[in-house]
Amino acid sequence: MNIQRIVPKIHGFISNLNTFAPLCNTIRFQHDKSNINEHRAKIMARGLPEKKPLPGVKSIILVASGKGGVGKTTTAVNLACAMKVIEPDKEIGLLDADVFGPSVPLMMNISGEPMLNDDNLIEPLLNYGIKCMSMGLLVSGENAVVWRGLMVMQALERLTRNVAWGPLDCLVVDTPPGTGDTHLSLAQNLPIDGAIVVTTPQSAALQVAKRGLNMFEKLKVPVIGLVENMSHAICPNCGTRNFVFGNETKQTAKEMGLEIIESFEIDPNMSECINSGKPAIYALPDSVHAEKYRHLANRVFKYISDKDKAEATAAK
Repeated sequence: MNIQRIVPKIHGFISNLNTFAPLCNTIRFQHDKSNINEHRAKIMARGLPEKKPLPGVKSIILVASGKGGVGKTTTAVNLACAMKVIEPDKEIGLLDADVFGPSVPLMMNISGEPMLNDDNLIEPLLNYGIKCMSMGLLVSGENAVVWRGLMVMQALERLTRNVAWGPLDCLVVDTPPGTGDTHLSLAQNLPIDGAIVVTTPQSAALQVAKRGLNMFEKLKVPVIGLVENMSHAICPNCGTRNFVFGNETKQTAKEMGLEIIESFEIDPNMSECINSGKPAIYALPDSVHAEKYRHLANRVFKYISDKDKAEATAAK
């Protein structure tokens, strides 16, 4: 290393700093918090992908949960089916976005490899009048999907934009548990109309549900409300309600400023519906659960309608 060459460069650098220092004193830097936040937002926006709607899809509703095993997929499946039942003329789709643990094929009783159409798009499988797509249809049921994040995002891109969804009035998306890449990718790439967060009354489930709610707040995805599963068990002999998993959901909803849209008690018949691939809305149409799923579907339709009207009014 030639010290004689380096030392003059260092002296030159220090000299430039000394020249710049008085100039800094003459510049008035603004430290206004609003300006800082605006500057940060602009920087963040540069790296975010542009949200592009899915061709032919009018509305997208996410069904999410913090914890796994809280009945999220059961809710998504029965919501989609209930929407079709109460509005038969509406076109409804169901996307299973849980790449690692797809359950929609089992619950919707669909199987077989999807076909490609003339536009090289995947044709979703149809059952109960619902257009369905899942990673479970693209891989063998016994094969595990062991992928890193980038491959998961590519698969999600294929399940959304490489599928012939349209025309659809509403696409219900069953997301994986937690607050991971899938939610971030969906929220940043697609215009999400709203999200439903599914939970159970246990403290462990509610704590993680709060994180999910905070995630949607950061991603600017409006939350329609909470759905509580396994809220209580009813004694078949005396009809007494037993809150076997606690009763903390109401307090959590109040703290988060959200409404519990619907609450479902434990019903052993639901397990048979899941295993047989026949959603409760069809298998048990006169049951309390089916009635509540229809109510949930009506709430989602009303939410979408109100949102569309508000946006139309704002655009005038």
